[in-house]
Amino acid sequence: MTETKTKVSIFKFVKEVETFPAGATLLREGEPGDMMYVIRDGEVEVVLNGEVIETIGPDGILGEMALIDNAPRSATAVAKTEVHAVAVDADTFMRYVSHTPFFALQVMRVMNER
Repeated sequence: MTETKTKVSIFKFVKEVETFPAGATLLREGEPGDMMYVIRDGEVEVVLNGEVIETIGPDGILGEMALIDNAPRSATAVAKTEVHAVAVDADTFMRYVSHTPFFALQVMRVMNER
């Protein structure tokens, strides 16, 4: 199991936050991906073939690959604890990538670490 070190803090002041109770599924392997999440509080486990391959904590991101390659989700993400997350849809993602180069660099760093 790994933990991604790169953090994405650009969304720290966004007020629209979704809450997921412990055990809730945020993303499911094989489903289409139209959104990514930035974790504000809590921990999310990324599960592949029944095995936890990564734990994502505050300021971590998940689901970004589906916004980039338009492919189905490659893993399932389950809230390990209660999670508060900012949902970022494809349009918002593209707006941030095109207008905030530092955000794009942070996403690339996360992808490289994974």
